[in-house]
Amino acid sequence: MTIAFACILFMGILPIVCAGIAKKGFDGYDNSRPREWLAKQTGFRARANAAQANTFESLPLFFAAVIIASFTHEPQGRIDLFAVAFVIARCLYVLCYLADWPTLRTVAWTLGLMSILAIFLQI
Repeated sequence: MTIAFACILFMGILPIVCAGIAKKGFDGYDNSRPREWLAKQTGFRARANAAQANTFESLPLFFAAVIIASFTHEPQGRIDLFAVAFVIARCLYVLCYLADWPTLRTVAWTLGLMSILAIFLQI
């Protein structure tokens, strides 16, 4: 497995981690209506849920970039580098979301997008 493919696996799990953070402590958590319960949350729970949603939204473009670059036989070292950069940026993004640092969150989001674009630009 390449580093970039391992990054795909990691990124597939990251939204699940965010969901777990949103439900941390299970304060009155209703598993029969989890979306309704999450919609009523505030603070770090609401931010963790938003981070989960945004992380899911970022996955298709990242997955496509890595897979297409791999199938077109682009230099693996560069694919790996930009994939790792994306993972780091997205982890920082989640951290900034949880900490309620909106400006740094935007910077992290932008760095993640730039990493994806860098993969596509070498194709």
